[in-house]
Amino acid sequence: MPDVGAPRADEIVIDVLAFPINSADLLFCRGRYQSPRVCRQRRVPNASAASRQSVTASLMRPGDLVIHLQRENWVQRRRVAAPDAISLPADLDVMQGAMLRINPATALCLIEGPVGLRLGDWVIQNAANSAVGRHLPALAEGRRVHTIAVVNRSDVATGLQALGADAVLRDGPDLTERAQGAAGGAPILLGIDAIGGEAGRRIGDCLADVGFVVSYGALNGNDPVLSRAALMRGVGMIGFGLSYSLARRTRAQVRELYADLAAKIRDGMLRAPVEATYGIEDIKAALVHAQRRGRHGKVLVLPNGKL
Repeated sequence: MPDVGAPRADEIVIDVLAFPINSADLLFCRGRYQSPRVCRQRRVPNASAASRQSVTASLMRPGDLVIHLQRENWVQRRRVAAPDAISLPADLDVMQGAMLRINPATALCLIEGPVGLRLGDWVIQNAANSAVGRHLPALAEGRRVHTIAVVNRSDVATGLQALGADAVLRDGPDLTERAQGAAGGAPILLGIDAIGGEAGRRIGDCLADVGFVVSYGALNGNDPVLSRAALMRGVGMIGFGLSYSLARRTRAQVRELYADLAAKIRDGMLRAPVEATYGIEDIKAALVHAQRRGRHGKVLVLPNGKL
């Protein structure tokens, strides 16, 4: 791509240090993220990266570690609007900072979703070993909310319990009975579905009357589903997109949200495992790795070399 040029008075130029390959990026590459029209309008994938400010015409300082709220980050250098840049703590781990923009913020907004959760309430989520899913128990525990983590792999149970999940269950046809038993008969008010199809339907069936399922992904490629029985009990469903959630907040509130999450990451309350890193010249190998089953962490790309 051409040189980004000098920044205007309201812009900064940043060198991208690291970016993760997220599920949404893979959907984007296939033309299936949001809509084909949206995918055609954008030239470059990715909404999450940690960058070092290199050239500035704003009040921010060269050398600051930043994230920003724009997309198209699979690049080495970018010019962005200064109001969209958010400074990070100088001592924040860069790779953790690269994953801050999407997954931790999504987990936090999901917990703050359509149900006004109170002390002692129960939440159930599938894809619990995903990046979003691993952040959710810690954030829920901080609010004294109980979580049931639904997974497809037995080898991740111990790790999720260490993160704060009250129960870890293998998905299956009898999930409703086992989830209700794990909650000790207490009502499960919120279901969080990242998979869609039958897996999402089972999450809805676990909920108490007038509970809510929040659908934020479709990892199996199927649309979200609620059973007729759940609908007849007043269970509802709502979709979630991080961009739309943040758009309902003021710029000051968005900055406060990311400052809070960055502090939690710096202090070790939130942390996402990294399985491998690649140079940008090896992006094909990185994409192949990111789609492997059984991964134990994110695949990150370091477009300007090793950190």
